[in-house]
Amino acid sequence: MSSAATTDAIWRPHVTVACVVSDGARFLMVEEEVNGRLAYNQPAGHLEDRERLVDAAARETLEETGWAVQPTHLIGVHQWRSTEHGEGVIRFSFAARPLAHDPARRLDAGIRRALWLSRAEIAALGERLRSPLVLESIDAWLAGARLPLDMLHWWPDGATP
Repeated sequence: MSSAATTDAIWRPHVTVACVVSDGARFLMVEEEVNGRLAYNQPAGHLEDRERLVDAAARETLEETGWAVQPTHLIGVHQWRSTEHGEGVIRFSFAARPLAHDPARRLDAGIRRALWLSRAEIAALGERLRSPLVLESIDAWLAGARLPLDMLHWWPDGATP
């Protein structure tokens, strides 16, 4: 078997990042159109090639909400099979502190608006949540999950540690 055929046969999950951004008892959420339905999620998205996980989390939050944030902790790593597209997802959930908001910033395609909701309001959205990872991440944060960011290591361009 050629190396190209071997590489094509390797399963690759979607690597995503999300931010739990709190302001007291409220959490930053996005209302987005997904496959013709309205869904609610934390600011979240895919890791880009050559991008650090923590940078991806801050970038996605800015692009989807207009909020510049500073990730402070890793909440957890979640493995899930998406009911939306049926593929595997590895999601890195971060806690982040809001820094500044640009209300004039154009939001990513599909994002209707950013909003702040309480945990009870988020739970009440039920089936409209984009995934079960939304409440899982908030509940982990509320339970005190706070892993240091320095446990994540990055070696750009194949550099060695």
